[in-house]
Amino acid sequence: MKTRTEQSRAVLEKVAAAAGLSFTGAQPIRLAENDLWRLPGNVVVRIARGGQEAAATREVAVARWLDKHGIPAVRPLPVEQPVHAGGRAATFWEELPEHRDGTPADLAPLLRRLHYLPLPPFAIGKLDPFVRLGDRLAATRSVSDRDRRWLLNRLNDLHTQWRNLPGRRPECVVHGDAWGGNCAITSQGAVLLDFERTAQGPPEWDLASIAVEHETFGSLSRTEYQEFCDAYGYDVTTWPGYRTLRDIRELRKATFALQIADDDPAAAEQARFRLACLRGQHGERPWGWTAVG
Repeated sequence: MKTRTEQSRAVLEKVAAAAGLSFTGAQPIRLAENDLWRLPGNVVVRIARGGQEAAATREVAVARWLDKHGIPAVRPLPVEQPVHAGGRAATFWEELPEHRDGTPADLAPLLRRLHYLPLPPFAIGKLDPFVRLGDRLAATRSVSDRDRRWLLNRLNDLHTQWRNLPGRRPECVVHGDAWGGNCAITSQGAVLLDFERTAQGPPEWDLASIAVEHETFGSLSRTEYQEFCDAYGYDVTTWPGYRTLRDIRELRKATFALQIADDDPAAAEQARFRLACLRGQHGERPWGWTAVG
């Protein structure tokens, strides 16, 4: 049976050949929600999971649209994409020059500019905060039937809360997965990346992502979170609907860990811990969740 890396490399070889690129010497960057590979010539390939063809197409279109509006963003190669192979979609990007991950305060001005843009002239779809959650819970092997039922009930409750959110700011283009790691700092400044979940939705969704880093993960200090709020100009935790967005974000993070644990036993302990936190077995936040994948 092929390993995860071998399976991904087989897809990489097919999509690279279809795009007219050499895959000799390709190196994996990260194999997680998406498989990232580095090709010769400073090219990065993103191979999406099965069923994410529309997201891959939108990701490329959004990056090109942002470039036209002068918002610094990672650049897709000028080739016809995405390319499909083995039931998966791949996109091709210019590798960023030497850089570091941004901080939330670095990200905040880019999010603010993004949220004030007009909607693009192509369809980006409405934000679905529950995308793939049901599929993850149905497929994961890293959870008991009892816990799976609890998670599905929790998912249903949050669906209801989402439909009944209190007054929120006007919908706009939202990044969809806003955190410091999706902002790179190069010698030229901050650059946005990863537009897989970009859509039309409430700006609070992006802001809640950073708040969760502070409140749930405990990876962001109070000072760092305040710097983000100051740079953006708003603190989403003061909004009555914040708790619902926080809880949805937490459920996404927990099911992601369960998904990773299916292929990586080293992630199983963190996945179980996240689930126990959601079930009220580890007291008040922050819970000190650590990265997986």
